[in-house]
Amino acid sequence: MEPQKKNFKLISTKKTRVILPNMFTLIGVCIGLSSIKFAFDGKFELSVIAVIIAGVIDGLDGRIARLIKGTSKVGKELDSLTDVISFGVAPAFIMYFWTLSEIGRLGWLISLIFVICVALRLARFNVSSEGESSWKDNFFEGIPSPAGGILVLMPLIYSYSEIQFFNPNYQVIVPILFIMISILLISKIPTYSLKKIVVPRSTTIFLLFIVVLFFGLLLIYTFNTIIISGAIYLVMIPISTIHYYIIKKNNKFNNEEIDHHEDVL
Repeated sequence: MEPQKKNFKLISTKKTRVILPNMFTLIGVCIGLSSIKFAFDGKFELSVIAVIIAGVIDGLDGRIARLIKGTSKVGKELDSLTDVISFGVAPAFIMYFWTLSEIGRLGWLISLIFVICVALRLARFNVSSEGESSWKDNFFEGIPSPAGGILVLMPLIYSYSEIQFFNPNYQVIVPILFIMISILLISKIPTYSLKKIVVPRSTTIFLLFIVVLFFGLLLIYTFNTIIISGAIYLVMIPISTIHYYIIKKNNKFNNEEIDHHEDVL
């Protein structure tokens, strides 16, 4: 009787599922750090594009991990570290090299405050995301770090865009914007997360068309598209807040009704 041959695998299927999304995350780290190098060399246009690419990768790695069931604690912590670099440290350095350095030590202090707020926001998210799932998972507390990192770059993006409504004083606008975004990052203002959004099959084709159209515009009219998207996102913040409190009020009313019926019974 011939002895059974053992099949040796270089990487198990489970490990592959974990490694793949983490590879995307590490690529995001490299791109985020490269954006700082571009800014240091005065190539601000490339630095902005690098942060945008890092944002796209950040949106993909988590979804890929959930899709292939490759989520892990290491991946979660690595993703947070990447976000601090790509959407905290990188935007702070880019804007410091671009204009904040012109206001001296105050500019550096503002940069530090922004990075600290990004780190605090991510730490709070990691703690709060460990609880049980509920309707609140459709909302973030404060704006997410990728949105904050891109929003503070808006003055720089505006300077490269074809949308020129006015000639801003960047030495005034940039510090004010940094402080505002820093507050929004650590605030508890509800904003849409879109993590558990359910898309009906009837609208799948339309949604795909919108996504393709958006990325097409992003490739052709990069800075114009980002400016318009940023403006839409800011408008959505009060809308998401109102929506959150409407749902909260309705859920509270329904819970009171259930408690009342239980008391009667």
